[in-house]
Amino acid sequence: MDRYAEMQTFVAVVDAGSFVGAADALQMSKTAVSRVVGALETRLGTRLLQRTTRRLSLTPEGALFVERCRELLDGVRDAEAELSTRTGEVIGELRISAPVTFGLDHLAPLWPAFMARHPRLTLDVTLTDRFVDLVDEGVDLAVRIGQLQASSLVSRRLASTRLVLCASPEYLARHGTPRTPADLAGHTTFAYKLLASGDQWPFEGPDGPLTVKVNPRMRSNSGDSCCVAALQHQGIVLQPSFMVGRHLASGALVELLADHRSRELGIHAVWPSRRQLAPKVRLMVEYLVAAFRQPGWAA
Repeated sequence: MDRYAEMQTFVAVVDAGSFVGAADALQMSKTAVSRVVGALETRLGTRLLQRTTRRLSLTPEGALFVERCRELLDGVRDAEAELSTRTGEVIGELRISAPVTFGLDHLAPLWPAFMARHPRLTLDVTLTDRFVDLVDEGVDLAVRIGQLQASSLVSRRLASTRLVLCASPEYLARHGTPRTPADLAGHTTFAYKLLASGDQWPFEGPDGPLTVKVNPRMRSNSGDSCCVAALQHQGIVLQPSFMVGRHLASGALVELLADHRSRELGIHAVWPSRRQLAPKVRLMVEYLVAAFRQPGWAA
């Protein structure tokens, strides 16, 4: 195997924290990944990873080597970007990270047209709701929803979404419609447990901001799971409009407490700060800005 591929494999193992995770990411067998790393260590004459039954960890030599590998791999990507600039055609791979539901519902339909415009560019898309370190994990571009933390990343706003309190008409017919946020204490709720405010649901009413403590029947790291419960007439949810918009439009769900709106969340494209923005990243950002100029859920 060539040294570039060796470095890619080693970095993938470090990023995934396991040979199995790297094998999945690289679409290789675990045995093949282990063989590459073993051969690399033999060639270098030093151990790069400490292996136990529970976890992998870098040796001091491995920590130094992985940083050099990242620099070299970034250099290859920068060289591809420079070539793209000169030829006017983007080539190479664009690594993207996005939240699961937003990625499935609103980004996945956009990829085919983008790839058709740029046939020499490949996409590596990872959908996850965990926080991804773009620099450490070699991600070119991420879509993030919510308030951005101060960092060295560069961002561009794509759209916004708001948290919507809603339930099915059938549930409301059986249990009544809450008239004030305080009424939620008497209703069954389903909560997204990664919401920054937790079980404190925020609202902005005629008298100003307020929060209401709910006692969810179910908490989940999947907003879709909460929505399914609401669609099956089991209770009330507070979910982003990009997720529930089509259900509100169809009448399967109805918005509650319209005079007490909840939080507005920004949807941003973010990428690592570099002296020169890679053409492939710039093209994708511009494409997403145009695609979400009038998002369907806003209606």
